Amino acid sequence: MNLNDIVPWGRNFEEYRAMFALSEEDLKGSILGCGDGPASFNAEATKAGVDVVSADPLYAHTAEEITGRIDATFGTVMHELWNCEKNYVWNRFPGPDHVGRARARAMQRFLTDYERQGKGRYVPASLPNLPFDDGRFDLAVCSHLLFLYSDQLPLDFHIRAVREMLRVAKEVRIFPLLSLSCKRSPHVEPLCEDLREDGFIIDERPVDYEFQRGANAMLRLRRPS
Repeated sequence: MNLNDIVPWGRNFEEYRAMFALSEEDLKGSILGCGDGPASFNAEATKAGVDVVSADPLYAHTAEEITGRIDATFGTVMHELWNCEKNYVWNRFPGPDHVGRARARAMQRFLTDYERQGKGRYVPASLPNLPFDDGRFDLAVCSHLLFLYSDQLPLDFHIRAVREMLRVAKEVRIFPLLSLSCKRSPHVEPLCEDLREDGFIIDERPVDYEFQRGANAMLRLRRPS
């Protein structure tokens, strides 16, 4: 699977804070968002004074090209959302149309910031190869890529991707732990077993966020001390 094939779908700063249980202390450090796509996380967090860099192959494209891709896929995504309503928890959002409007706002904030910022905080790169020095970040987060696309991305890819994030960051958090089928990813346990053999510290933590039904926990991984 080419990571450029992932459908752009933006999430905002508050969603990231909830998905990854980001504390005020976390936000004082440097954060890498892996596979952020057209999320407004970077724009909004930066405005709040957070040191954030986002990495995604999408950033090899211009704002105009990204807008075209969003426009071409938005209707399909909304259609699937309406068809699979039972797979989602409707508390944060009253319904699919509300999700669509929230995502559209987030993606527009991203596009405005991206066009103004250029490549400074948006680095065209994809897992499992990141162009950053060892230990460059305090925290790396990965939203709706690893585990979610378990049928498309094999276990070996997941292991290499997580090891790469742990190379460039002291701590890694991944959300969600479910695949697109709303079942726990079969890669979670084998990945944890592989990394624990090398001394990495891993725990699964509940978070105050659930949109995909059953997706209410993140995986937290840290380097051995």
